[in-house]
Amino acid sequence: MIQELLNRGVDTCTIKENLQERLEKGDKLRVKLGIDPTGSELHIGHAVILRKLRAFQDAGHQAILLYGTFTGQIGDPTGKDATRPPLTEQEVEKNSKNFLEQASSILDVDKLEIRKNGEWLNPMTFRDVVKLASSFTVQQMLHRDMYEKRIQENCEIALHEFLYPLMQGYDSVALKADVELGGTDQLFNLMAGRQIQKRFNKKPQDIMTLPILVGLDGKDKMSKSLGNYIGIKENPRDMFGKSMSIADKLMENWFELLTNVPMQEVKELLKGHPRDTKLRLAYEITKEFHNEETAQNAKEEFLRIFQDKGLPDNIPEMQIKKGSYKALDLIIMTKLLDSTSEARRMLTQNAVKVEDEKVNMEDEIAITDQSKIIQIGKRKFIKIKGQ
Repeated sequence: MIQELLNRGVDTCTIKENLQERLEKGDKLRVKLGIDPTGSELHIGHAVILRKLRAFQDAGHQAILLYGTFTGQIGDPTGKDATRPPLTEQEVEKNSKNFLEQASSILDVDKLEIRKNGEWLNPMTFRDVVKLASSFTVQQMLHRDMYEKRIQENCEIALHEFLYPLMQGYDSVALKADVELGGTDQLFNLMAGRQIQKRFNKKPQDIMTLPILVGLDGKDKMSKSLGNYIGIKENPRDMFGKSMSIADKLMENWFELLTNVPMQEVKELLKGHPRDTKLRLAYEITKEFHNEETAQNAKEEFLRIFQDKGLPDNIPEMQIKKGSYKALDLIIMTKLLDSTSEARRMLTQNAVKVEDEKVNMEDEIAITDQSKIIQIGKRKFIKIKGQ
């Protein structure tokens, strides 16, 4: 278990020898994960770090989920080439509740310490802020690569952005953190925590960073804005189907970061047929976020649809007024796609079928009192009937 904690899915560990020694001694560690609740929907890319926090829970350590109720209103520019728009207090509170609801499918919420950094950052005086700011030099801040890039590109850097890593670091002082988890893009902020803990005469935390999950497109990090994601709360059928669509080169990485399959077994699986290996991967991922029975049902349905050319169970039904409709208008009415432009794209790519016949933008579809099955792409189906 100690080797799994230290190595599986871990990009960097500072200081690994110290953390290993404490784990082997049986110390109960306080393991911190701070999140600024800037969005309302989690995808399985977020699950990578949440699963590591759960692994620490399972090993008997105290997991701390810290909501950046203060910092979320400031904005960390990590990975951005511009200042991030601040959120309102109401937005932060709403997103925090949504985050916990979704994260509860991974974390043991009953054993979780949940904190908000507004508890200690809101009461700070200007004197406190000056003392905190003395922990770093301007040169150290400018060494952060994103700032170097913005300076080279003549982009503005707001002064308050320098304060963000100081606030995140002070969170570790307030929480008496032994370990802090973060993505690889958070390394500067995590290291700031060590420096600020020393400034306040506290033992510096060990740091563990985890890689950013590559999305369905096989190129960019998983992101809702890029559309290359699988939602944590996505239905099992879509979760399974999307997992089957990833590039073969991603399989090992996804096995390591999103499943509990032993890596030696993964090595053997990767020697087999890629389709069989991907079926196992999709099953394991769906099981992680749902359960074994649901994952098995999703697998059987996938095989029936794509191998046996069958139809899914429980196709949603929709009734509309009888008449003749342009294919584009009909697809938009189903609301199976997010936008009109996506509907146009699917029709242009011949990815829409009505009663198993491909249709294009200009085709007219007659809707009568007899149901018609519309298929969009590989996984979206709906029955439409006139009234």
